[in-house]
Amino acid sequence: MISEKMVDLVKNSSVIRAMFEEGQKMAAIYGAENVYDFSLGNPNVAPPAAVAETIKELVNEDSQRLHGYMSNAGFEDVREAICASLNRRFDTHFIAENIIMTVGAAGGLNVIFRALLNPGDEVITFAPYFGEYRSYVRNYDGKLIAIAPDTTTFQPDLTAFEQAITAKTKAVLVNTPNNPTGVVYSEDTIKKMAAILEKKQQEYGTEIYLISDEPYRELVYDGAFVPYLTKYYKNTIVGYSFSKSLSLPGERIGYLVIPGEIDDYKMVQGAANVANRILGYVNAPSMFQLVVAKCIDEKTDVAYYDRNRETLYNGLKDLGFSCIKPEGAFYLFVKSPIADEKEFCEKAKKYHLLIVPGSSFGCAGFVRIAYCVSYETIVNSLPKFKELAEEIGLQ
Repeated sequence: MISEKMVDLVKNSSVIRAMFEEGQKMAAIYGAENVYDFSLGNPNVAPPAAVAETIKELVNEDSQRLHGYMSNAGFEDVREAICASLNRRFDTHFIAENIIMTVGAAGGLNVIFRALLNPGDEVITFAPYFGEYRSYVRNYDGKLIAIAPDTTTFQPDLTAFEQAITAKTKAVLVNTPNNPTGVVYSEDTIKKMAAILEKKQQEYGTEIYLISDEPYRELVYDGAFVPYLTKYYKNTIVGYSFSKSLSLPGERIGYLVIPGEIDDYKMVQGAANVANRILGYVNAPSMFQLVVAKCIDEKTDVAYYDRNRETLYNGLKDLGFSCIKPEGAFYLFVKSPIADEKEFCEKAKKYHLLIVPGSSFGCAGFVRIAYCVSYETIVNSLPKFKELAEEIGLQ
């Protein structure tokens, strides 16, 4: 018999992944060009050309360095390159010791939760949220507390947030730009959140860490400003991934920033280093540590995503669908035109439209549409969305 913890996880396996796999089967039957798979945040934009060139150059490097072990935290020169980039862009003062290279953002979150959480500790997040957060917290016997959303703006409800903080609150997990809404948490929101956390730390005499999950930081539109959270609250830890910024999701490469000024820094930094090893990662992939260091200033083609965003958003609005316009990431979070958004997703399948129910993100009544697909997919899907709208009486 498998672990009792795993029984529920197997039963409730990722809806997003299941939808993606169903899309693969449908493509085999109907042809890929006739299936409109908006399920998975899998970048369609190719990595910058410099990534492939760097890989070719690295093949001739010393094999021990290219393929061998290193410090659990990663190559020091890689961490120095990341520090230099962050310090230049955000006027921070990090050093290599503040960086731990991780197996993507997911690996980084698991590392920091392993380092911080005791059984029964609470981690607060804001719905809608990436569904795997619940599993990451549960992995270490913590409890995820989700704050219900303001579905008008999808900015965090700070009144509910303040009321939810208890003596058991160990961390607050935020994701901005947000998956699935594309909302960027405003600087005013972050300042107020920081003030609440400072007040609650004093009230309970505990440390409450603010963990910022930032795989979409570079994907913003219309000049949106994404605050760098270490500048607003001392006990902030940042998790980052190159999966979206360099279109490298399968390479599993990211990092944690653990600033020297956080409470109990030496213990937290040391625990995260050990967690990286004992969770089985040992270290982040060696080759792609070296790749991202050399490509640290490269950028994905945000304009491509922006064209997709504008075309799909305007197209759906013209058909009568309701959605806030995303400021970042590459998702639309659309209000379901019928009460049961799962039923709506099933109806969409008849038109070969694969979208994800909002309940997967802790926010029923909405659906997520990932527009990190080809522009042709966006354009060709709109007549199908029109047929769907007509079936449910939206037109």
